[in-house]
Amino acid sequence: MSVSGLMIAAPASGTGKTTVMLGLLRALVEDGAVVQPFKSGPDYIDPAFHRAACGRASFNLDTWAMNGELIAAIAGEAVGADMVLAEASMGLFDGVASRGAVGNGASADIARTMGWPVVLVLDVSGQAQSAAATALGFKHLDDTLPFAGVILNRVASPRHERLVRRGMEAIGMPVLGALPRRGDLTLPERHLGLVQAVEHPDLERAISDYAAFLRANVDLNAIRHAASSNSAPPPAPGQLPLPPAQRIAIARDPAFSFVYPHVLEGWRRAGAEIMPFSPLANEAPARDADLVWLPGGYPELHAGTIAAATNFLTGLRHHAKTRPVHGECGGYMVLGEALVDKSGERHRMAGLLGLVTSYAQRKMHLGYRQAELLAPIAGLAKGKRLRGHEFHYSTILEQTDAALACVTDADGVAVAETGSYRGRVTGTFFHMIANAS
Repeated sequence: MSVSGLMIAAPASGTGKTTVMLGLLRALVEDGAVVQPFKSGPDYIDPAFHRAACGRASFNLDTWAMNGELIAAIAGEAVGADMVLAEASMGLFDGVASRGAVGNGASADIARTMGWPVVLVLDVSGQAQSAAATALGFKHLDDTLPFAGVILNRVASPRHERLVRRGMEAIGMPVLGALPRRGDLTLPERHLGLVQAVEHPDLERAISDYAAFLRANVDLNAIRHAASSNSAPPPAPGQLPLPPAQRIAIARDPAFSFVYPHVLEGWRRAGAEIMPFSPLANEAPARDADLVWLPGGYPELHAGTIAAATNFLTGLRHHAKTRPVHGECGGYMVLGEALVDKSGERHRMAGLLGLVTSYAQRKMHLGYRQAELLAPIAGLAKGKRLRGHEFHYSTILEQTDAALACVTDADGVAVAETGSYRGRVTGTFFHMIANAS
């Protein structure tokens, strides 16, 4: 049996849906509900906030990168929960032009597949009855998509709220809440989005404030009723990703934190031993690890600390002599010869690949990626096809090793960032989400 739920969505980024999501999660948990969070699309940062708000791991769902079996396996994490809250990415219908494994990556795909009605968070600043036109358009753009109603955000005054509600009444749109404008309820951001949950100076207080704000201005009973009003049976059970090795030493700290929860959970359930270590604390990977995995994160903010972490770097180089090492995005940069930070200072890295990257020469690289491996990544064989995404601002200054993969974007256009390999050491700028073959 499927678990009922809602998709918390918006017409665009920056409308306040993360604040609404976190406030609802905590408020519902405070009322005794067990709530399973999900995040639509590729995002490492929001799921960590979800977990802090409700105490359950949050998982990504993505119709471009994931096939139906993997989506089903991840959706199965809701077993035992009273309801689901899923947070959309960007605008509700925003995705890529080309269809992927199941859809184009839009949050609407997930809501439709799972039968989760949409709650649209509308920023109504600068308008009144006209906001109803936006709500009506979103409701009817796809009549197969269940729609629960709207939460009005950044309401300027009681009079403003009355006018906006009048427009919603004219189109028969349920208003589930109205949030007054509050400049103090914001989360700090940096170049890849929100500051990570572990770095927030007072996260517990912030989430408690969001919950109190939502409790005072949103009809939680109506939210619970909307969640239970419509749900589709889940697809046939599937399997989470299998581990590339038995004992995996994985870097975990604020510089290396971008690992998809469904990937780690799949590795654990298949019997792999996950052995975390912190390069920022100058910890070396476990000596008996079969594979060292350096995830993405923010090494450009900690380049000096990493360069001085001699115990970590020595252990990493020793491991690479006999066993595989793989780095994704920030982890890839650390495997290279050097990293140039935003001030232009060059920091010596592990030197296991002939890669020099610069954060001083910023250029955004963003999008889905398809990759066919030209060399193995530990237990992932040559010829394996992967789906993932790339999101960083660093520029490659030098890359002297062989290409690791043939990489294209979602439309099949070749991408210059192919990754590279030298011996047992591999690295890519794209983050793996799922196997495509």
